[in-house]
Amino acid sequence: MRPIIELQQQLVPDLLEVMRKRYFILHQVMLSDSVGRRALAGSLGLTERVLRAETDYLKAQGLLEIHVSGMRISEQGRMLLAELEPLFKEWFGLAEMEEKIRRHYDLTRVYIVPGDSDASKTTKRELGKAASQALIRSLGKDDVVAVTGGTTMAQVANQLTSPVPLPTNWFVPARGGLGESLDYQANTIASMMAKRTGAQYRLLHVPDHLGEEAYVTLMQEPNIQEIVNVIRKARIVVHGIGDAMVMARRRKVDQTSVDAMKAEGALAESFGYYFDRNGAVVHKMQTAGLRLDDILKTEVVIAVAGGQSKGEAIAAVMRFGHDDVLVTDEAAANEIVRLIDEDISGNA
Repeated sequence: MRPIIELQQQLVPDLLEVMRKRYFILHQVMLSDSVGRRALAGSLGLTERVLRAETDYLKAQGLLEIHVSGMRISEQGRMLLAELEPLFKEWFGLAEMEEKIRRHYDLTRVYIVPGDSDASKTTKRELGKAASQALIRSLGKDDVVAVTGGTTMAQVANQLTSPVPLPTNWFVPARGGLGESLDYQANTIASMMAKRTGAQYRLLHVPDHLGEEAYVTLMQEPNIQEIVNVIRKARIVVHGIGDAMVMARRRKVDQTSVDAMKAEGALAESFGYYFDRNGAVVHKMQTAGLRLDDILKTEVVIAVAGGQSKGEAIAAVMRFGHDDVLVTDEAAANEIVRLIDEDISGNA
């Protein structure tokens, strides 16, 4: 396939760009269900004149339906997108990047969705969809799944579906709450995932950041002990990855600790632990949820994060070396590959 693509690029250099543009138009319409031309042009960064020409062509091919209420993708268009997805990844180098990242960090699987989550809500939704599919593929009978909070994880929950109910599976929060928007709390995400798949769930009604005295007191409560024991036996963990300083502010970490983390080179945060560029843990939070020891024993760890701004943070957590699956986007993957190339050249 690649030799053919390279020949086409020599003969018709703009061919792949046209295909990419039309693919994204169809893809965006499918995600939107029904969308007007002006809104679609804005989301794709195209002029209405250019978009009109492309959508008229796609309509003539039977791939789009244009109504007064907006554009919809046809069934033929849906089938074409499904067939094109693996080819699209090969055409534009995503499959090659997936394999390069997988090999470098010794992961089981890497999934890259097109786009940049920092700039596109659509890409973030696609990230959630890809992660939800990775989770369903990993899920077995009676499995307990621990999930963290955050906006990306909320998208995973929104996109999660199961072809059959999963009454013997459990979803639980990996940690306590941050005291911010309820929609992005681990408790909310765990309950939503359970409801969307017909599974069961348990909640952990404690703050994420605990002092030593509060931690000792809470861990003596039988109800807290029971749910914590369930969380710490999860076979699957699904977690986001954040910028260390942003997450420290969200967790209201005191300035002395923040200064210490900066001095130690904290770059990334995940499940309450702060990692430096080399993947070493430089700071941890006292929590009633998952501990690092629990993560090390977990059979399947799925990391979900995207956006160019997250590239370095994702690479830092991957260097820690205990994730099995990474779901990311094209912008973050490009940054990760750049860092991999630096690692390779530095070790040469």
